[in-house]
This record gives sequence, C-alpha cells and structure tokens, in this order.
Amino acid sequence: QLQLVESGGGLVQPGGSLSLSCVAAGHNLDYYGIGWFRQAPGKEREEIVCYSSHVGSTTYSVSVKGRFTFARDAAKKTVHLQMNSLSPEDTGFYFCAGEGYANTCHENMSYWGKGTLVNVSA
Repeated sequence: QLQLVESGGGLVQPGGSLSLSCVAAGHNLDYYGIGWFRQAPGKEREEIVCYSSHVGSTTYSVSVKGRFTFARDAAKKTVHLQMNSLSPEDTGFYFCAGEGYANTCHENMSYWGKGTLVNVSA
C-alpha cells in the first residue's frame, strides 16, 4: 500500500512562490502515476498536474501551466510541485495522489495524501 504525505503549504503573498512535497513512505515511485489536485474553498477538487509513469511525461492544467513545475527527486520516493507567480485563485488544499502504472490521473486514484493548505493572501 502506498502512503503519501504532503508538506510545504502555508501563507504566501500574491506573486510569491511555494514548493510542495509529497513523500511516498516506504515505496519507490517508479511505477506509479502521480497527480496533484487542489480544492479551493467552495469548489470541487480539480486535477492540476499529472505525471504518467507509463510514458514518463507530465501534463498541466491550463490554470497552472507555465507557473507550476512538477519534479521527481533522485531517490524517486518524493515528488515536488514548485509553484510560482501565485495568486489568490491558487488558494486551497493541495493533494497528491498515486495509482500503479497509471497513464492518467483522476478522482478515483487509489492512494491519496491528506493534503496541505496553501493560502495566497496579502
């Protein structure tokens, strides 16, 4: 079973940056597709980043493309989400999720972290 733990959230001013991490406890992520999702206050959770383990590629939602960058570390047990040029619209809980051999990301992925809160406010 894959256990995911997010960290790195916090309060940041508009235009600022944050880096989120998601650690997979005890597991190598080589064969897992990983998604980052966020849920803004009063809104449904949305997928913002998806890493396909099958093809080794990353896709970004229109809302974050060009500002957010996904990365996997050398040990392949942690993924990162570098978030730049943040705006209040980026406020919300950020979750990472995993699925074995996943080509796409979706709400029904098997493993989820508990989330970390990002608050973009002046």
